[in-house]
Amino acid sequence: MKPINSLSIGIASDHAGYDLKETIKKYLAEQGVSVTDFGTNSTDSCDYPDFAHPLANAVEQGACEFGIAICGSANGITMTVNKHQGCRAAICWEPELAALARQHNNANVLSLPARFISEEKALEILKTFFANDFEGGRHERRVEKIAISAE
Repeated sequence: MKPINSLSIGIASDHAGYDLKETIKKYLAEQGVSVTDFGTNSTDSCDYPDFAHPLANAVEQGACEFGIAICGSANGITMTVNKHQGCRAAICWEPELAALARQHNNANVLSLPARFISEEKALEILKTFFANDFEGGRHERRVEKIAISAE
């Protein structure tokens, strides 16, 4: 994996993930990471797809190399991001899941469940996610089968 400060990372959340998003943005800025924030911009109730789709579009189109998606459970925002063919979002609540998501699934979007992990745990997961690379090999064939074929 390239050094984290050389990556372009997009981030998005709903109202339940807003505070964690701001914590992560601060951490990434301290690391010198280029971050594009797709919202939301407050804890006011909102709809996660409004922020998940722009994040997913940026990852799919290459404007952001990776994404971070956050909502209360991480389920809704992950389902939305994964509607995009170029995105492989993985819900991670433990560092080991983040490592495997990168190593085995070539995940390019880290999804975090804000209501179920502490800020400290979230940062540990984030560091693990970006410290790992896709292993390829036997996993390559499986990852290639994720995108829907036009056939």
